[in-house]
Amino acid sequence: MHMRVALKIAYIGSAYHGFQVQPDVPTIEGKIFEALEALEIIEDPSSANFSSAGRTDAGVNAIGQVIAFDTERSNLAIPRVINSKLPKDIWAWAHAEVPADFHPRRYARSRTYRYIVPVEDHDISLIRSASQILLGTHDFANFCVHEEGKCTTRTIKKIDVRLTDNLLKIDVEANSFLWKMVRKMVTAMMLVGSGERDMEWLKQMLQPEVYEEGLKPSFPYGLILMDVNYGDSVEWISDGYAIKRSSEKVQEYLRYHMVMAEVMKQFFPKEHQELD
Repeated sequence: MHMRVALKIAYIGSAYHGFQVQPDVPTIEGKIFEALEALEIIEDPSSANFSSAGRTDAGVNAIGQVIAFDTERSNLAIPRVINSKLPKDIWAWAHAEVPADFHPRRYARSRTYRYIVPVEDHDISLIRSASQILLGTHDFANFCVHEEGKCTTRTIKKIDVRLTDNLLKIDVEANSFLWKMVRKMVTAMMLVGSGERDMEWLKQMLQPEVYEEGLKPSFPYGLILMDVNYGDSVEWISDGYAIKRSSEKVQEYLRYHMVMAEVMKQFFPKEHQELD
């Protein structure tokens, strides 16, 4: 039976050149296409009206990316089946039947990103104060990579700043985001937190018609697309088996990186290494 299906997708982006398919390099979308075609869920992305909630850059991660496509084989368009053809760093974990005109980007009410960054000599209270300046509707032209003809006004609904050990978790929810916007916002907040810039500078940055300054985006590996919110318009069905298997994969990654973090410490001079 012909049906339009949406999937929630998670991925670790470090091995990929971003989400959107590109020739001759590995991408998240490219791997998803391969899996869907191998299972004969779709013939090709174009005829299936494949679409996604957004593009993430090279190295960026996701827990709540959303894709949608038309299929005649909806019985196979479920996470545990699709995951059998995906690499271990990409997995689906929920699905939904959606209207024929559903587009993951246009239907979205808001998106939430999380950025994780180490704290050094930063004043967390200043970072929190900076986050409050960025709330609301502003022209974020100084906080993005310009795309010709694209409006740069966005509405930031919420920013939460939390400190866990020496890592700062910054959650940002907005109606939508511009290219590299979150990573440049993080750069600005950290500059204020380190004392290199002040609140007046940040307020000026939100007035691009009178003040223009380029910002270097924070590193991509700290960024996670956490959620795309559709309100009650999409009824997601979580796949318990897929979630369990993906948790096992993440545990493998965690063990590897815990060991590698300790390995990296061995490269410091002995006087800088912690004694056992």
